[in-house]
Amino acid sequence: MFSGTTDILAVLGLYFCFMLGIGFWARRSHDSASGYFLAGRRLPFWVAAFSMNATGESAWLILGLSGVAYLTGVQALWVVAGEVLGVAGAWLLVARRLNAASRESATITVPDFLGQRFPAQGKPVRLLAVAIILSMACAYIAAQMLATGKAFSVFLGWDYATGVWVGGLVTVAYTAFGGFKAVAYTDAAQAMLMLFALVAVPAVGIHAIGGLAALGQGLADADAALLLPWSLEDGSLVAMIVIASGLAVGLPFLGVPQLLVRFMAIRETRDVPKAAGMSIVVILLFDLGAVATGLVGRVLFPGLEDAETVMPELARSLFPPLVTGILVVAVLSAVMSTVSSLLNLASSAIVHDLYGQFARRSDAARREAGIGAWVTLAIGIAGCLIALRGGGVIFSLVLFAWSGLGAAFGPVVLCVLHWRGTTGPGVIAGMVTGFGTTVLWVLLFKEASHGLYEMVPAFIASLAMTIVVSRLTTRVDSSPEALPSERA
Repeated sequence: MFSGTTDILAVLGLYFCFMLGIGFWARRSHDSASGYFLAGRRLPFWVAAFSMNATGESAWLILGLSGVAYLTGVQALWVVAGEVLGVAGAWLLVARRLNAASRESATITVPDFLGQRFPAQGKPVRLLAVAIILSMACAYIAAQMLATGKAFSVFLGWDYATGVWVGGLVTVAYTAFGGFKAVAYTDAAQAMLMLFALVAVPAVGIHAIGGLAALGQGLADADAALLLPWSLEDGSLVAMIVIASGLAVGLPFLGVPQLLVRFMAIRETRDVPKAAGMSIVVILLFDLGAVATGLVGRVLFPGLEDAETVMPELARSLFPPLVTGILVVAVLSAVMSTVSSLLNLASSAIVHDLYGQFARRSDAARREAGIGAWVTLAIGIAGCLIALRGGGVIFSLVLFAWSGLGAAFGPVVLCVLHWRGTTGPGVIAGMVTGFGTTVLWVLLFKEASHGLYEMVPAFIASLAMTIVVSRLTTRVDSSPEALPSERA
């Protein structure tokens, strides 16, 4: 155990109690499936904004992106640009229309929304969407649990398995008990803690180094390439691929279901612009803070064996135990906010989009909230068991799951909300193509393409296939009236 462990554990204990308390408080909203899985569509705009950022970032921000900046320097700023553009695009192109359209159709999940839009293909659309969500959620949860193990190992000297179980079971408990309302409000609190950490750690680190000039000199002494926005060592093509991959990191914000559900849950459609402005500012501060953390760490700890532990190492070295405890909580917040959202997403897919739609019981809809809690518990425990196998790099694993969901749903959702010519077969083709291209690119083509991020070809292929198949099929499953999103 490290010195000051008692203080860190005290802060950690208070944090866990606070999260569980929100879960108990949120239980009052479980009067229906909409209450459990969508907070009854009564989410304040500021909660939606912070929740969207916390869920979209996860451990890949505090541990993964800071690790990338540690290794590559200011080239990581291309990821920042991509994220800001992606978040802005999601709020401007998707949020308002999806909120209005899902409200009018009374749908509470993304598979539900797509299935009702195209009733002739409703069952295959729902089943395909659920299969994609569940497969990618498993990879995503595994990455977050891996991050939990790393954080506890650095901060407290715990073994990996203990870290997985402690962080995992607390998250499962408040998510299962409190449903989406607990997820959203705990996300908001966790986002504020993450923001504190990503401002405080690099600020104190820069002061310890001796200022910005000293930071720049330290990076130049370590490797002059760390100060270049791109490197031409391997040729201009590779430099362009690095830039394109960084910018494309934000594309999944347009369609990952765990974020889209927050747009659906906002209390009033007219609140969307206020949430958008807040969210864009927060994501910019998040990402710049993570990159700055990696750069500071490269100067202060130049020989780290695992670059993704740079933030915990800085926190433990620069701050007294009590503040370190708060920073431990901030790292766990990044993990727990995403895990809780993925658990809610996977649970809603199983309970509402499978059981609720296909069960023959007359009271199936009324039973969904109760069943959802048990399904969430089961999925969470399964996720912990999978994560105990260990290994993997957080940044790469999260990017794979992130792009798989984004490519499957992003182009499809954009077409449904903005193009009345979209058809059910086009939606199915787009989801299959986006998901399939992601997997095949990672397995067969990524290495040969100098590491081109799989989201680039997958998003393009999915969008093209959705449009082509929709053009080739006759739209027989919807009226010629304007879409709900168009009337909003």
